[in-house]
Amino acid sequence: MKNVWHKRLQLLTGWITLFIIGTDLFVVSPLLPSIAEQYQITPSKAGWMVTAFSLMYALGAPWFGAFSDKWGRRKMITYGLIGFMIANVITGLAPTFSVLLGSRILAGLAASMVTSSVFAVTGDSAPSGKGGRWLAIVTSGFLTALWTGAPIGTVSAQIFGWQYIFYTLAIAAIALAILNVRVWPSQKSDLQKKPAVPKMGELGRILLDVAVTMFWAGAVYGLYTFLGTGLKSVNDFSSDLVAASLIVYGIGAIAGSLSGGRLADLWNIQAVSLFSLIALAVALALIGVLFSTWLWIWPLLAVWSFAGYVSFSSYQARLAQKYPDRLGTAMAWNQTAMYAGITLGSVFGGWIIKIWSFQALPLLCGAFALLGALWYLVRMKWADN
Repeated sequence: MKNVWHKRLQLLTGWITLFIIGTDLFVVSPLLPSIAEQYQITPSKAGWMVTAFSLMYALGAPWFGAFSDKWGRRKMITYGLIGFMIANVITGLAPTFSVLLGSRILAGLAASMVTSSVFAVTGDSAPSGKGGRWLAIVTSGFLTALWTGAPIGTVSAQIFGWQYIFYTLAIAAIALAILNVRVWPSQKSDLQKKPAVPKMGELGRILLDVAVTMFWAGAVYGLYTFLGTGLKSVNDFSSDLVAASLIVYGIGAIAGSLSGGRLADLWNIQAVSLFSLIALAVALALIGVLFSTWLWIWPLLAVWSFAGYVSFSSYQARLAQKYPDRLGTAMAWNQTAMYAGITLGSVFGGWIIKIWSFQALPLLCGAFALLGALWYLVRMKWADN
């Protein structure tokens, strides 16, 4: 019974840790007007905060993931959370925008130390046959931050001021550093014998595999980035209806993530990942055709997010299954691939809306998902599985 409760505490710790990291990223957008006003800069320049965080996260994750395979997950999580705490304190105290931007660079690097290591230690510690489920549960912490971060930021900034959000995140980070040290095991000695950086052939296989996630992210976030814009311009939704739509999306995403992990453990993990990618492509195509129809929009948003996150969580479980000795590296590159896909989706999405119309965007994103499914088939057929 004691071991059961300890396992539950591990899952809860991983969930909360990723929720705090995700909140730090997603809470910033609604704060940008207040930050721009305080530092007397334009909102677009204030948006560099998000770019700096995301870029440093994407660049840092592969290195820190490889180091976690060599030095230990628990150590990387602890140091990352301490750096995360320092970065958020500086964010709250920053006297100039330059200092503020520097703090977000540090926060992005610290977050990249934490996230991939949490995924890896979760995969390491999961009971036999439950790896997919465990990864899905901790992933849902990050996803919860996706749709709660904006309202938390808006309400907290109005009551306390935007700086206090980052002070709260700093306090949470140091508490979580202590908790993570207590609940996770030290690194296995056989993993420590491996070199920190994998050989080129091994790294090449990982990169080819995580390309699936890049296509997935382009499909999901290419539309999600501009969803609010489309709901207002095409459907004439009010701000309240847009917020409700995002909540529907968030609930579907969490349900999909949890279901994807369970399905990956119960059924053929490759089939679950592949067919959910195909379902994502179909859902996006239907959104493109039926977006302006009020009766269908919320059910389609729920199906889109559900299928998308069944795919993501089941594919993470697939990577954990395929690269048990390089789990930190694989998860880190998977995160980088996700950010690359988000960037591609956003760039192409903006271009599509400008050249054609919003309703062409879901069709483009559906094509991204279909390309991901085709690439997955290629990897299943010719790669060394």
